[in-house]
Amino acid sequence: MSTSVFLLLGSNQGDARLHLTMAKAAVIKNVGRLLKESSLYQTSAWGKTDQPDFLNQVIEISYEGDPFLLLKSLLDIESKMGRVRIEKWGTRIIDIDILFYGNTIVNGSDLRVPHPQIPYRRFTLIPLVEIAPDFIHPVLHQSNTQLLHECTDLLEVKKLSL
Repeated sequence: MSTSVFLLLGSNQGDARLHLTMAKAAVIKNVGRLLKESSLYQTSAWGKTDQPDFLNQVIEISYEGDPFLLLKSLLDIESKMGRVRIEKWGTRIIDIDILFYGNTIVNGSDLRVPHPQIPYRRFTLIPLVEIAPDFIHPVLHQSNTQLLHECTDLLEVKKLSL
Protein backbone atom coordinates (compact mmCIF):
# COMPACT_ATOMS: atom_id res chain seq x y z
CA MET A 1 0.00 0.00 0.00
CA SER A 2 1.40 3.39 -0.93
CA THR A 3 1.67 6.39 1.38
CA SER A 4 1.62 10.07 0.48
CA VAL A 5 4.91 11.57 1.65
CA PHE A 6 5.98 15.22 1.66
CA LEU A 7 9.69 15.95 1.25
CA LEU A 8 11.58 19.24 1.52
CA LEU A 9 14.49 19.63 -0.89
CA GLY A 10 17.09 22.30 -0.18
CA SER A 11 20.46 23.43 -1.53
CA ASN A 12 22.78 26.42 -1.13
CA GLN A 13 25.99 25.26 -2.80
CA GLY A 14 26.93 25.64 -6.44
CA ASP A 15 24.05 25.49 -8.91
CA ALA A 16 21.30 25.01 -6.31
CA ARG A 17 18.53 24.91 -8.92
CA LEU A 18 20.30 22.07 -10.74
CA HIS A 19 20.87 20.21 -7.46
CA LEU A 20 17.16 20.37 -6.63
CA THR A 21 16.30 19.10 -10.12
CA MET A 22 18.80 16.24 -9.77
CA ALA A 23 17.53 15.32 -6.30
CA LYS A 24 13.92 15.31 -7.47
CA ALA A 25 14.84 13.10 -10.43
CA ALA A 26 16.70 10.68 -8.13
CA VAL A 27 13.72 10.53 -5.77
CA ILE A 28 11.35 9.79 -8.67
CA LYS A 29 13.69 7.14 -10.11
CA ASN A 30 14.63 5.39 -6.85
CA VAL A 31 11.97 6.15 -4.24
CA GLY A 32 8.45 6.97 -5.39
CA ARG A 33 6.10 8.46 -7.94
CA LEU A 34 5.81 12.26 -8.01
CA LEU A 35 2.32 13.48 -7.13
CA LYS A 36 2.84 17.25 -6.72
CA GLU A 37 5.67 19.76 -6.60
CA SER A 38 5.81 23.31 -5.33
CA SER A 39 7.49 26.25 -6.96
CA LEU A 40 11.11 26.98 -6.06
CA TYR A 41 11.69 29.41 -3.23
CA GLN A 42 14.75 31.41 -2.21
CA THR A 43 15.34 32.00 1.49
CA SER A 44 18.07 33.36 3.69
CA ALA A 45 19.83 30.64 5.67
CA TRP A 46 17.99 29.57 8.83
CA GLY A 47 19.81 28.61 12.04
CA LYS A 48 23.33 29.38 10.80
CA THR A 49 22.92 32.64 8.91
CA ASP A 50 26.44 33.41 7.62
CA GLN A 51 26.10 31.41 4.43
CA PRO A 52 24.51 31.70 0.97
CA ASP A 53 20.72 31.76 0.51
CA PHE A 54 18.93 28.45 0.07
CA LEU A 55 16.68 27.28 -2.70
CA ASN A 56 13.88 25.04 -1.43
CA GLN A 57 11.05 23.02 -2.90
CA VAL A 58 8.46 20.68 -1.42
CA ILE A 59 7.44 17.59 -3.35
CA GLU A 60 4.74 15.04 -2.61
CA ILE A 61 5.44 11.45 -3.61
CA SER A 62 3.62 8.15 -3.43
CA TYR A 63 5.85 5.72 -1.52
CA GLU A 64 5.64 2.01 -0.73
CA GLY A 65 7.77 1.03 2.25
CA ASP A 66 8.38 2.06 5.83
CA PRO A 67 9.69 5.48 6.99
CA PHE A 68 13.11 4.11 8.01
CA LEU A 69 13.70 2.55 4.59
CA LEU A 70 12.65 5.87 3.06
CA LEU A 71 15.18 7.71 5.22
CA LYS A 72 17.91 5.30 4.15
CA SER A 73 17.05 5.84 0.48
CA LEU A 74 17.07 9.63 0.86
CA LEU A 75 20.40 9.62 2.72
CA ASP A 76 21.81 7.47 -0.08
CA ILE A 77 20.67 10.03 -2.67
CA GLU A 78 22.24 12.85 -0.64
CA SER A 79 25.49 10.91 -0.35
CA LYS A 80 25.63 10.09 -4.07
CA MET A 81 25.10 13.78 -4.83
CA GLY A 82 28.10 14.67 -2.67
CA ARG A 83 26.48 15.72 0.62
CA VAL A 84 28.98 15.85 3.46
CA ARG A 85 27.70 16.54 6.97
CA ILE A 86 30.23 18.80 8.69
CA GLU A 87 28.23 21.18 10.86
CA LYS A 88 24.60 21.48 11.91
CA TRP A 89 22.70 23.83 9.58
CA GLY A 90 25.85 24.38 7.49
CA THR A 91 26.03 24.81 3.73
CA ARG A 92 24.96 21.78 1.73
CA ILE A 93 24.81 20.62 -1.84
CA ILE A 94 21.52 18.88 -1.08
CA ASP A 95 19.26 18.27 1.87
CA ILE A 96 16.17 16.06 1.69
CA ASP A 97 13.92 16.11 4.75
CA ILE A 98 10.86 13.96 5.38
CA LEU A 99 8.16 16.41 6.42
CA PHE A 100 5.11 14.15 6.58
CA TYR A 101 4.74 10.41 6.04
CA GLY A 102 0.97 10.25 5.62
CA ASN A 103 -0.47 10.57 9.11
CA THR A 104 2.24 8.38 10.62
CA ILE A 105 4.08 9.58 13.72
CA VAL A 106 7.67 8.36 14.23
CA ASN A 107 9.75 9.25 17.29
CA GLY A 108 13.00 7.39 16.69
CA SER A 109 16.52 8.46 17.59
CA ASP A 110 17.43 8.91 13.90
CA LEU A 111 14.03 9.90 12.53
CA ARG A 112 11.19 12.09 13.77
CA VAL A 113 8.08 12.44 11.63
CA PRO A 114 6.35 14.80 11.22
CA HIS A 115 9.51 16.89 11.00
CA PRO A 116 9.63 18.72 14.35
CA GLN A 117 10.62 22.09 12.82
CA ILE A 118 7.68 22.42 10.38
CA PRO A 119 5.70 24.95 12.46
CA TYR A 120 8.74 27.21 12.92
CA ARG A 121 9.99 27.54 9.34
CA ARG A 122 8.33 29.71 6.69
CA PHE A 123 10.65 28.23 4.02
CA THR A 124 8.97 24.90 4.70
CA LEU A 125 5.41 26.06 5.27
CA ILE A 126 5.06 28.35 2.24
CA PRO A 127 5.81 25.62 -0.36
CA LEU A 128 3.77 23.13 1.72
CA VAL A 129 0.77 25.46 1.66
CA GLU A 130 1.19 25.87 -2.10
CA ILE A 131 0.62 22.14 -2.75
CA ALA A 132 -1.20 20.94 0.41
CA PRO A 133 -2.91 23.86 2.18
CA ASP A 134 -5.49 21.69 3.93
CA PHE A 135 -3.24 18.80 5.00
CA ILE A 136 -3.65 18.34 8.76
CA HIS A 137 -0.51 17.97 10.89
CA PRO A 138 -1.05 14.62 12.68
CA VAL A 139 0.42 15.84 15.98
CA LEU A 140 -0.65 19.50 16.11
CA HIS A 141 -4.06 18.89 14.42
CA GLN A 142 -3.80 22.08 12.39
CA SER A 143 -3.69 22.56 8.63
CA ASN A 144 -0.54 23.75 6.91
CA THR A 145 -2.37 27.02 6.23
CA GLN A 146 -3.11 27.47 9.95
CA LEU A 147 0.50 26.65 10.85
CA LEU A 148 1.79 29.25 8.37
CA HIS A 149 -0.62 31.87 9.73
CA GLU A 150 0.74 31.27 13.26
CA CYS A 151 4.42 30.92 12.28
CA THR A 152 6.65 33.53 13.94
CA ASP A 153 9.62 33.03 11.55
CA LEU A 154 10.28 36.37 9.83
CA LEU A 155 12.72 35.24 7.13
CA GLU A 156 11.65 36.35 3.66
CA VAL A 157 10.68 33.49 1.36
CA LYS A 158 10.79 34.57 -2.28
CA LYS A 159 9.02 32.56 -4.97
CA LEU A 160 11.19 32.10 -8.06
CA SER A 161 10.07 31.85 -11.65
CA LEU A 162 10.83 28.60 -13.43
